[in-house]
Amino acid sequence: MSADELIRKSAAELAGLLAAKEVSSVEVTQAHLDRMAAVDGAVHAFLHVNTEEALAAAADVDARRAAGEELAELAGVPIAVKDIIVTKGQVTTAGSKILENWVPPYDATLVTKLRAAGLPILGKTNLDEFAMGSSTEHSAYGVTRNPWDLDRIPGGSGGGSAAAVAAFEAPLAIGTDTGGSIRQPAAVTGTVGTKPTYGGVSRYGLIALASSLDQAGPVSRTVLDSAMLHEVIGGHDPLDSTSLQDPATGYVAAARSRDLKGVRVGIVKELGGEGYQEGVRRSFEESVALLQQAGAEVVEVSCPSFEYALAAYYLILPAEASSNLAKFDGMRFGLRVEPTDGPVTAERVMAATRGAGFGDEVKRRIILGTYALSAGYYDAYYGSAQKVRTLIQRDFAAAFAQADVLVSPTAPTTAFRFGEKLDDPMAMYLNDVATIPANLAGVPGLSLPSGLSDDGLPAGFQILAPAHEDARLYRVGGVLERLLTEKWGGPILAQAPELEVAAR
Repeated sequence: MSADELIRKSAAELAGLLAAKEVSSVEVTQAHLDRMAAVDGAVHAFLHVNTEEALAAAADVDARRAAGEELAELAGVPIAVKDIIVTKGQVTTAGSKILENWVPPYDATLVTKLRAAGLPILGKTNLDEFAMGSSTEHSAYGVTRNPWDLDRIPGGSGGGSAAAVAAFEAPLAIGTDTGGSIRQPAAVTGTVGTKPTYGGVSRYGLIALASSLDQAGPVSRTVLDSAMLHEVIGGHDPLDSTSLQDPATGYVAAARSRDLKGVRVGIVKELGGEGYQEGVRRSFEESVALLQQAGAEVVEVSCPSFEYALAAYYLILPAEASSNLAKFDGMRFGLRVEPTDGPVTAERVMAATRGAGFGDEVKRRIILGTYALSAGYYDAYYGSAQKVRTLIQRDFAAAFAQADVLVSPTAPTTAFRFGEKLDDPMAMYLNDVATIPANLAGVPGLSLPSGLSDDGLPAGFQILAPAHEDARLYRVGGVLERLLTEKWGGPILAQAPELEVAAR
């Protein structure tokens, strides 16, 4: 089998070939490393490539398989990891100059699980600095480009992970989702992304942005692949005080469901209409019709507090970020910048380090969050935002009393051009309007490609489920994906143009 054929296989297909010993993990891993060498100069999905360790891990899997050892189902399938997740012995920067060349002394729990399951780690993917952004234009190390159109954004903050999967540089990736940073990049790159229930995947070893919102999850090209990866990385972790006791099982079986008889699907009235691109709306409506054909009952639900979700989120997140990022002070690890004039005091070193190490978007949110938490403003801003969060959670509870899952477009538009919204933070923030409510409530969400909009770019279909009911995402998503594949005569990602790999 040629290298080009291997990189276009799904993770489940690669797992089958590996288990049958038709290919080796070294072959599969090398094929993806070669693809990265060929196209990543144009895409820039990766910040760090882990060639030697990835091939060594692949060779170890091959040796264990040859010896007859029983292996995990995804053993030997390579994976990319977002560079906000710590990896022992590998540089982890969070896309920031303040952590340039920092090598963690330990692995995140989910990385430990990936290694134990035998998935070779190809490298670390690009992101908006400290996951603050919706376009991966805020990385200190350059932008990542959308494989569908290299002049357009791949979403954010996890644009690197989504672009790596969409460009066939990796069959699987790990992202993190604080307000849509797995699902929105998935939508604009034609990939699948899942935000698990808050606490369903350990947060130990994630460089924290907003601790009550951050959640790691799978990025893939199929719903089944995401379900398989979710079962690897999910489950309880005693190192994470927010970790759930839920077992990470049943997702793969759910993804293989054949129909939706008896499933109630709720269309969220507030997540559509004005501000949503016409082609995105049409693609969403066509997908809802397919769900009905599969036996689902479709109802409309109202979540009136969602109107305030964006405002609440952009008070809660900066407040938590201003606290979490206080540790980056030039004193303990990471970048240290000393003032060039005057005395070298702790305060002046901190100021110089943070001034040089943080980008504009990070500074903007730290200032906003510190202000919202300051004396005299805490109740008016942060306290009020938390009250809105409670109202959103109540809206979800009421909606899930009427429907098993809720659905909406994942993002209001397809991928926009670089620079189009960079000078307008509010316009950029509006990209997350449909994804943010799930993070505020802690419920799981999944985005899968629903088709192409009028501009020939992919649109995303979002499915939301109650907390602890992640399997519902995979059941509905798996059925819809099969119907869409039949409609399009193949995976939607197969409609993407061939990459232009000229140097940029």
